[in-house]
Amino acid sequence: MKITRVETFVLHVPINPPIEDSINHAAHWGIAGVNIYTDDGLFGTGYTGTTAFGDEMIVQTIERYYTPLLLGKDPFNVKKIWDELRFGEMHWIGRAGITHMALAAVDIALWDLMAKAAGKPLWQLLGGHKPDRIKAYNTNGGWLNWSVDRLIKDCVSFVEQGFTGVKMKVGKPDPREDYERVMALRKAIGDDITLMVDVNQMWNITTAMTWGKRLEDFNIYWLEEPLNPDDISGHAKLANELNTPIALGEHVYHKFAFRDYIAQGAVEFVQVDVTRVGGVTEWLQVANLAACYDLRVCPHVGDMGQIHQHLVAATQNAYMLEYIPWIRHIFVEPVTVENGYYKIPERPGASTEILLSAFETYRVL
Repeated sequence: MKITRVETFVLHVPINPPIEDSINHAAHWGIAGVNIYTDDGLFGTGYTGTTAFGDEMIVQTIERYYTPLLLGKDPFNVKKIWDELRFGEMHWIGRAGITHMALAAVDIALWDLMAKAAGKPLWQLLGGHKPDRIKAYNTNGGWLNWSVDRLIKDCVSFVEQGFTGVKMKVGKPDPREDYERVMALRKAIGDDITLMVDVNQMWNITTAMTWGKRLEDFNIYWLEEPLNPDDISGHAKLANELNTPIALGEHVYHKFAFRDYIAQGAVEFVQVDVTRVGGVTEWLQVANLAACYDLRVCPHVGDMGQIHQHLVAATQNAYMLEYIPWIRHIFVEPVTVENGYYKIPERPGASTEILLSAFETYRVL
């Protein structure tokens, strides 16, 4: 099997209504991706997720710098290809961010190809661990621009649908308002529902120490991204002082940064995202590293769960997966959650193949 053609694309899928956390406003979810074709008629699809800004730079990286290295290659040599792209011409100007997200899209497409060629869903190709179902928690009702009434209404409805965990955003200008919102939601959903709180990097160490302690009143399952994602020592200090575990990884782009976080005791739930690190290849390395420290992996879903459902199903120390349904309607095999659990995919591949109708409707590049 040889790679014969590489085709990039960008889709912008509307988010209705638009959402906000403490640092982002998003009216569309961007899918910057690639289809990789082979001489035996198979193709693999990979992509990364954005807030619909900068997608063109990701696909330009693939087109100009990665495609010449891909043509003629056997996709089953995925690790060799990964090294050639990672340490190629773009290594000088970027080892994270745009170039690494471009690498992620390519790597995911290669793993999709391999799984299709093997006639197996990706989770099974990787060695299945959870062949029946995966526990889900719902993030899609906890946005910072929701009123308290809507926050409660949405999260209560998710609990009624069978979700046993929900996540809400904090990071208001006045942390006292965050405290009141968390208190109101905890009261509404009761003590038996898992409640996660996500700061999206907005706090400094003083705020995180003060309000992280106060939020312990509400039995918070984890405190997510409380500080700047490059502040490893600050997270280590926070993890040492708070009873609530620290979760992060959404903005950690490579295994070496995860190594430092883990070795310094600065993270307790590893949220490695396959679309932010270098695809499936590097995701597996981070998950295995976390396992060596007996830490749980619970990915951030920049892919909206399509690929991560396979990775969690194949990984012993991954146990739960975030659910946000914004783009599930564009896929041939969309993620499906019933009674609070992901159904495990059965089709060969990584569940990344996109409907032709979605290209007609949402393609911008």
